Amino acid sequence: MTARSTSLADIGRPIAERTVIGNGSPIGLLGSSTAYKQVWARDSMICSLGLMLCADPEGPEIARRSIRTLAAYQSRLGNIPHNVGFTGIPDPALIAHGGALHVGEDAPKVVVDTAHAGCIDNSLWFILGNDYVHRTDGDTGRLRQMWPHLRRAYTWLEYQDSNECGLLEVHEAMDWADLFANRYNSLWPNALWFAAQRSMAAMSEALGEDGSPYRARAEDIRFKLNTLLWLGPEVEKDMTWVENHRKEWLYPIRLTTTVLQERPYYLPYMAFRDYEDRFDTFGNLVAILFGLASEAQANKILDYIESAGVNEPWPVKAIYPPVQPGDKDWREYYRLRNLNLPDQYHNGGIWPMIGGFYVAALVKAGRLDEAARQLGRLAEMNRLSRTPGLEWDFNEWHHGRSGRPSGFRGQSWSAAMFIYAHECVQQGFCPVFNAGEGW
Repeated sequence: MTARSTSLADIGRPIAERTVIGNGSPIGLLGSSTAYKQVWARDSMICSLGLMLCADPEGPEIARRSIRTLAAYQSRLGNIPHNVGFTGIPDPALIAHGGALHVGEDAPKVVVDTAHAGCIDNSLWFILGNDYVHRTDGDTGRLRQMWPHLRRAYTWLEYQDSNECGLLEVHEAMDWADLFANRYNSLWPNALWFAAQRSMAAMSEALGEDGSPYRARAEDIRFKLNTLLWLGPEVEKDMTWVENHRKEWLYPIRLTTTVLQERPYYLPYMAFRDYEDRFDTFGNLVAILFGLASEAQANKILDYIESAGVNEPWPVKAIYPPVQPGDKDWREYYRLRNLNLPDQYHNGGIWPMIGGFYVAALVKAGRLDEAARQLGRLAEMNRLSRTPGLEWDFNEWHHGRSGRPSGFRGQSWSAAMFIYAHECVQQGFCPVFNAGEGW
């Protein structure tokens, strides 16, 4: 890493901390300073990775407030809301320390999002965020108060395994890329489902309970994801087991083995007699960080990112290659607000937040020099602004070919994941992710 990029990353760290803390509110972390004025489950829990590392103690407090708000508006069946907002931000006195948000008759009206009510990673990230915060602050009393909410969220997730195969079946456009056609046995939510088992094990053991059933389920998920979504010599597939236990998997496995033969990454999804062959960057990175991928698989994934230019012009594109009109996975709703055209938004746009996970994955894999280099590039990207005279916009996303900043500025998870990436490079290991089980 050059002296310039080292200096730039170090300059950016306190700016990123001020940005994400500035997006805090009495109800928790808001999505950005310019839009998304709600507490988003996935955003706030991902941002806990950076918030818990902030020098200002307000950072960890914002993470804990987010957890309380999400728990307070858990659905009747146990799902954590996609996001929670208010017609006006309530007074801090309305936030109870015990984990419930008390709203009286004269308080602002609660608005729980239903536009994406079927999103599945809200509850997944709620489990992971609670575990991360507990591992960081050691507050077992708070964890004990959250445990009933965690158990209900876990039970809701179990019922998303509609055919009881052990993996989650996900509706189209219902993971983090909530305007994209990933579906059924998708990589991203099932990599999180793998990690959630380990988190439930760690938290149950912290409360004096037996975590071994969760650990066993994690290994079962690893086996099944490798059987379905990995093509290559790193995984020996047990087709006799498939024949005896999951006959519906025979056709797509044989099809991908025949047509594709081998790929240096996990496929993005396997559906009923269908699959997609493209690189889902976020799904593959979390597979590395959560310890789902073996060392050999991780090296193949990271080598592919470099060789295919997925980290150009900035780190990194959300998918590669983008879906084009006329492709099997093209949807006309990709034109909504001109968002998901090729090289934009979820469809091959560059996300600084995912860039933070990329730097962390490089550190986790022991590629420390490359991680430092990519951190410097991530700093340069986050510094870009569309407003003359301003710097450090921490934009939502950038165009996949031109690299121009797009979306909304002051994005919480762009800033928070820069904090986390900077910490990983500075320490030479990934807090929590470099633990024995990856999380």
